[in-house]
Amino acid sequence: ACTEDTEYTAGVWYRRSDFDGVARMDAAGFTIGNKGYLCGGYRGSKKERLKDLWEYHIDNDWWTQCEDMPDEAIARNAATGFAVGTKGYIVGGYDKDANDYLDDCWEYDPATGNWKQMDPFGGGARMYALGFGIGNYGYVGTGYNDNYLKDFYQFDPSAASGSQWTIINGFGGQKRQGGMVFVIDDIAYICGGENNNADVYDFWCFDPSQSTPWKQLRDIKDSSDDDYDDDYTSIVRCYGCAFVIDGKGYIALGQISSSSLRSNYWIYDPATDLWDGEDLTDFEGSSRVKAVCFSTGKRGIVATGGTGTSSSSFYDDTWELKPYEYEEK
Repeated sequence: ACTEDTEYTAGVWYRRSDFDGVARMDAAGFTIGNKGYLCGGYRGSKKERLKDLWEYHIDNDWWTQCEDMPDEAIARNAATGFAVGTKGYIVGGYDKDANDYLDDCWEYDPATGNWKQMDPFGGGARMYALGFGIGNYGYVGTGYNDNYLKDFYQFDPSAASGSQWTIINGFGGQKRQGGMVFVIDDIAYICGGENNNADVYDFWCFDPSQSTPWKQLRDIKDSSDDDYDDDYTSIVRCYGCAFVIDGKGYIALGQISSSSLRSNYWIYDPATDLWDGEDLTDFEGSSRVKAVCFSTGKRGIVATGGTGTSSSSFYDDTWELKPYEYEEK
């Protein structure tokens, strides 16, 4: 029975239907409507890269295997996924067999189950880039190709072949790989990642409707700013998950550059430019990095991932955060 002294944490993590494919980390993902898509990644037991595609029906809680990437597409991990309208895109990544980075871009149409090769990414080959869609365009930037990167490009899927990518100047942030991005009201928020074995702590937003689309927000670390709550020492991370629920951004899981895994999550409110991490329920599965997350704007889902070490464990479970429920400490 509850008592007046009972203490609670906000948010309950519910385990959903396990991913039907092989356990993996480093897959790419995107969300279209009420369905999430997971593609490729790195399989632990055979040390192989993958090119399969799976659909997760978020409302009905089941997985369905879709058409694999075509024969011409290379199996990969560390690719970038995003959606524009009713189609999803997989860009770049890492090809283990050739020990090289990739720059190709593939379009998947769920209505037909067909894949189509688009123009190569305008910024060149890389892995662990950020990708997101706003309106009729996709955006891809940052990442790693033996150098840390910070360039961004706009992708127009309706443009003629040879002109689908356009550079977007003005991002003044740190170079990074393994960052996180979430989109609220057609504004993208970019944070986290690692650069030269150090955690990246700057925080930016991108509003393509503005003549100057990039804006730096306050850093996600301890601050002397009196408007900040307590301390922000556990927001920074790389290879974590980001999703949106009811106009607020959530970041969860991942690791800090020292390889310590994060199990907590934080909530960002763009109306106040403040983060809340107080008395929130830690992730209730195994802590992990390089998972895939699906975001409908109302629900946030995390699937697969691993521990990210040389003797890594690989996961095939699926979890959902219900942020308005409470769990007893």
